[in-house]
Amino acid sequence: MTKADIVAEIAVETGVERNDVSKTVEAFMTSIKSSLSKGENVYLRGFGSFIVKERAEKTGRNISKNTTIIIPAHNIPSFKPAKTFVEEVKTKVVVK
Repeated sequence: MTKADIVAEIAVETGVERNDVSKTVEAFMTSIKSSLSKGENVYLRGFGSFIVKERAEKTGRNISKNTTIIIPAHNIPSFKPAKTFVEEVKTKVVVK
């Protein structure tokens, strides 16, 4: 499912213009990205949490040059689904 599919589905379900739904979805995603870039987690009850995880500095290898490199500490975005979300997906997913 793509963002366009989500916008179309919401527009059909709510009866709101597709253009307005698209702006709303864009604003929602921008808000989440903005919060995460500030280091703030986003919690959506019953859906899940968008969190910032901290990765420690580590040593890596450049195998093409056979050298050791240091990968600096950094933050990455992560999503942790709510328990109810996980249970719903487990019970309703049909493997094709």
